[in-house]
Amino acid sequence: METFDLSLIWAVIIAFGVIMYVLMDGFDLGLGILFPFAPDEDARDVMMNSVAPVWDGNETWLVLGGAGLIGAFPLVYSILLPAMYIGVFLMLAGLIFRGVAFEFRFKSRRTRTWWNAAFAGGSFVAAFAQGAVVGAYIEGFETANRVFTGGPLDWLTPFSVITGLGLVAGYALLGATWLVLKSEGHVRDWARGLVPRLLVGVVVVFAIVSLWTPWIDPDVWERWFDHLQVIWLLPALALACVIGVYAANRKGRELMAFLLTLGMFIFTYLGLLVSRWPYVIPPDYTLWEAASAPASQFFLLIGVLFVVPIILTYTAWSYWVFRGKVRVGDGYH
Repeated sequence: METFDLSLIWAVIIAFGVIMYVLMDGFDLGLGILFPFAPDEDARDVMMNSVAPVWDGNETWLVLGGAGLIGAFPLVYSILLPAMYIGVFLMLAGLIFRGVAFEFRFKSRRTRTWWNAAFAGGSFVAAFAQGAVVGAYIEGFETANRVFTGGPLDWLTPFSVITGLGLVAGYALLGATWLVLKSEGHVRDWARGLVPRLLVGVVVVFAIVSLWTPWIDPDVWERWFDHLQVIWLLPALALACVIGVYAANRKGRELMAFLLTLGMFIFTYLGLLVSRWPYVIPPDYTLWEAASAPASQFFLLIGVLFVVPIILTYTAWSYWVFRGKVRVGDGYH
């Protein structure tokens, strides 16, 4: 256990779990955000059926990241949860609403409009809360003696509102490129037409957050601007993905557009994380100060080494089995 840094390994595992959740569940939430704007009820059926076989498994990554966090870095829970109770509650409430609506909408007829609204509203609230929580994390927390000393609404600031709305737009873009990949006919044409407009919105928010982030803390400014850094490759690669998404969408390269949208998320999130590295509770506590005992981390790591390959395997298999287009009238319920 002394020959390698368990805290660093766990940080990588948790970051991987969070990114996988964002990528796997992001387009699912994005479809819900786009739900009210769908051209007709057939399009909504296609949207839901495109993710029906896989949406439950996508949230496995959220559970993995959350469980790993409490086991490897218990101080994070004791500070961040009191700081962001309302944001986390809104996220979970949104996920519950959309999960219930997902199942009931398939069976309902007279109340379908209400379930449509619940699915869309839950998706928007969950996406916004996730983005706001990320923004609050980047800004940091007031702490004293390893206890959160701020107020219950400290997580809701102009910066966190921008990151919340940015994630809503980003998930909507991810949902649109997924729908282009998985649909055909008028549904695909409608989704393809949304991509450029959503891309503009995402780029605007990306620019605002990128320019705003270095002003949050002198250490963040120093990391980005004191001298040329390799980390500038991250926003450069995110911008390259933006250009690639636009070009691929115009040329009808559906899979490439979707994959490049995933790339945008990866490089943007890595850029935000690097801004605060190695603080897991910025601006006071580093990765190692928040860690649990090495023996506890090692015990958990043994289980993760078995679980993660299984999750990756069944996830890949699910997407392979249910590959291809979803047509109007097709369904899994």
